[in-house]
Amino acid sequence: MKNKWTALALLTTTQFVLILDSTIVGIALPLLGQDLRMGQEQLSWVHTAYSLVFGGLLLLGGRLSDFFGRRRVFVAGMLLFALASLLGGLASGGVLVVAMRAVQGMAAALVAPAALSLVMTIFDGDPDRDRAMGLWGAVGGVGASTGVVLGGVLTDWLGWRSVFYVNVPVGVVVAVLALSLLPQVAPSGARGFDVLGAVTSTAGLGLLMYAVVESSLPLGGLAVVVLALFLVVESRSKNPLMPLSIFRKPLLRAGNAIMFLVAAAAQPLFVILTLYTQYVLGYSATEAGLSVVAISIAIALTASTVGGRFVSRFGIRATAVTGMALITAGAVAYLRITPTSTFLGALLAPELLTGIGFGLLVVAVTIAATAEATPEEAGLASGLFNVTPQVGISIGVAALVSLATTVSGPNPSPEALTSGYQAAIMASAGIGVVGLLAAIVMLPRRAPKGTAARPTAGTRA
Repeated sequence: MKNKWTALALLTTTQFVLILDSTIVGIALPLLGQDLRMGQEQLSWVHTAYSLVFGGLLLLGGRLSDFFGRRRVFVAGMLLFALASLLGGLASGGVLVVAMRAVQGMAAALVAPAALSLVMTIFDGDPDRDRAMGLWGAVGGVGASTGVVLGGVLTDWLGWRSVFYVNVPVGVVVAVLALSLLPQVAPSGARGFDVLGAVTSTAGLGLLMYAVVESSLPLGGLAVVVLALFLVVESRSKNPLMPLSIFRKPLLRAGNAIMFLVAAAAQPLFVILTLYTQYVLGYSATEAGLSVVAISIAIALTASTVGGRFVSRFGIRATAVTGMALITAGAVAYLRITPTSTFLGALLAPELLTGIGFGLLVVAVTIAATAEATPEEAGLASGLFNVTPQVGISIGVAALVSLATTVSGPNPSPEALTSGYQAAIMASAGIGVVGLLAAIVMLPRRAPKGTAARPTAGTRA
């Protein structure tokens, strides 16, 4: 494909916006709640509705892109995302804002797996595939932290509605450009659609994420039952939504398992740091967002410049192990925080360690989770890989913030708050150790030849 880098730029920009949108609204919540007279419980759903629907529908979105065509689903999803953002910005009540955040999540669940599977198709058999995956990983890693910064700036300058309106022109322009810049990949040709699988997978994932958000053990048990039913349905379906044979691929299993662990370990650190800098160090919303910029820069530079080269030279396993070790070391280094710490004295060095580690790791696990997928499985593999971090983030943030709150106690002092954040950081480091062990045990010393950029049969970009 002649314009492969232009197409990649369009797709990575889209991924950046989708990940950014999971955090950009968070900074605007106080002003949004004040303007629309929403209580704390209602406000929490402005954030939760997006991640809940996004995570719950990702697997279905990936299969739809295989079934109806990736570019077609991508364009439809972007237009829906723009429309929901417009209506969210125009909302005069909290119910409509929450509903539009849910529709944004639905649109994102269509776009994200279609975008990654298009990247896989465009660079199928291409020696630049590792580099492309590095850029993709950089954008995904930077999006969440950039959302915190951009949300603060937009809210301070233009008001809370601007965090919705900013998506409208992006969605429309990307949809129009996609028609000329992205390849028209033919649908997989599968006959029939697994309706029961779609229902049980969406219900199971949605219930699981809702149970974590609400800290509900009964709902968690129900989610496990529904997901077990989903597996039974898939084992018997003629046209399964998620063929269970895909889990026979060792690199795919390892990539998703490690991504789940790093998402559960690293993403909560963004939340903990913004809480610590605001409630203990007294930073403003914008200052708190800017305080994590070092992580974004480290992720972007590492993943886009050396991540792919590191994989090509040293292999997936060595890259993943190195990245996970740096993330874990960064988490341990955060334990030095005190009620009187400074950014330069306690935060900058750990942020650089964490960012560099994530930049290396995300390239390795993205390649691992998608390298063995056939062209017909590209949407499914990318949908599954998008589901993994969403579930990991939801579980990690809910568990670690709850731990910090429990340790801090009611009406906590700055010292008590710091103790709570340190407990959460220690738990994050523990998850990092598990992720490090998973990378050592699950990834082969030498990946099968050609996994990074192998020629495969099927439609060419």
